[in-house]
Amino acid sequence: MIEQPPHQVWRLRPRGDGLQGRIQVPGDKSISHRALMLGAIAQGTTRIQGLLLGEDPRSTARCFQMMGAKLSDLEGEWVTVEGVGGQLREPAAVLDAGNSGTTLRLMLGLLASQPERFFCVTGDESLRSRPMSRVILPLTRMGAAIWGRQGHTLAPLAVQGQSLRPIHYHSPIASAQVKSCILLAGLGIDGQTTVTEPSLSRDHSERMLRAFGAEITTDTETHSVTVSGPARLQGQTVVVPGDISSAAFWLVAAATVPGSDLLIENVGVNPTRTGVLEALQHMDADITLVNERQVTGEPVADLRVRYRPLKACKLAGDLIPRLIDEVPILAVAALAARGTTVIRDAAELRVKESDRLAVMATQLGKMGGQVTELPDGLEITGGVPLKGAEVDSHTDHRIAMALAIVALQAQGATQISRAEAAAVSYPTFSQTLAQVCR
Repeated sequence: MIEQPPHQVWRLRPRGDGLQGRIQVPGDKSISHRALMLGAIAQGTTRIQGLLLGEDPRSTARCFQMMGAKLSDLEGEWVTVEGVGGQLREPAAVLDAGNSGTTLRLMLGLLASQPERFFCVTGDESLRSRPMSRVILPLTRMGAAIWGRQGHTLAPLAVQGQSLRPIHYHSPIASAQVKSCILLAGLGIDGQTTVTEPSLSRDHSERMLRAFGAEITTDTETHSVTVSGPARLQGQTVVVPGDISSAAFWLVAAATVPGSDLLIENVGVNPTRTGVLEALQHMDADITLVNERQVTGEPVADLRVRYRPLKACKLAGDLIPRLIDEVPILAVAALAARGTTVIRDAAELRVKESDRLAVMATQLGKMGGQVTELPDGLEITGGVPLKGAEVDSHTDHRIAMALAIVALQAQGATQISRAEAAAVSYPTFSQTLAQVCR
């Protein structure tokens, strides 16, 4: 079904029958980052079960090891973190966030609030091109001292830790990274630090900060979150559920390949992350939540998805922040849907690991898809026959996996270049694909 040569070009052919079986997806990437970070700055020991063992969390782990946290090997079911009790050590070398925007943006809040310590942070070529002004601006208002390229907006960045002051920041965008960065900076400040968003972004930071002992208050009517400092965090046991962003690829695969009946076990269904489920339900997908439960403060369920013809819909507004990472795979679902699907208010995708709007329009077009790129989204006409083609991930993990799923709909072979990008969030993606396609 799938070949994976050493140079990481994937070659796939369409399915003649449906996807079947029971699978589990890797641990939630957002929760994994936060568990490592809070464990590293807390007092005592944090034990993490089900941590995502992808490249992005490994970048977070390496950075905090350089600042004094002690971590067990990132292998197996459990990872242990011995925290520094709030006082990060000044590293002897440059901190490298790799390809991880979450690592860099959230970490800046912690570094900026470490008085009398100096830090230099960078990332790979892609991360060095991604805008950091959205977190640097509020941090500067709090008194942070940060320098970087192009008017202090791009990495590499130099940070001189300061005693910060609390602020009430009205974010112009709904962004969990912006919100989390400011809340983490506020942990060490005497007073209340508040972030208000135009709509609700994912709330993993609030949930986990509360579990580690921080005083967190929320106002759902105004989309505001407040942390009261200074906070003293205590190490915890964290169970990381499966990542719904990873499960989304299998939801769409089974929803679009005739004859499919797939159970995806132990998936986090935090309401700030379930926009992809709502979007697929708008498209009339057959998805059922079973065995719903709570695990370490996060809602979890098993997801059963069966093939059923899809219909087009419009995705926009407040729903978009809750499915922003799933837009590439939802574009794949739209190709199989009857009618024209329109995705708007997703301009944020232009500054991810790639310009995901432009890349998806181009790559799906190579396969015969009728995809029009909009300034802030995509317009996709479904039901058009697709053909296998040579496509490129542009070193973006979500693009690589979305292209692998659309290949299941196409006639003829599809070749995906630079497919190794999938390892950023889903190191075992190709193995799972082979498992469900047996």
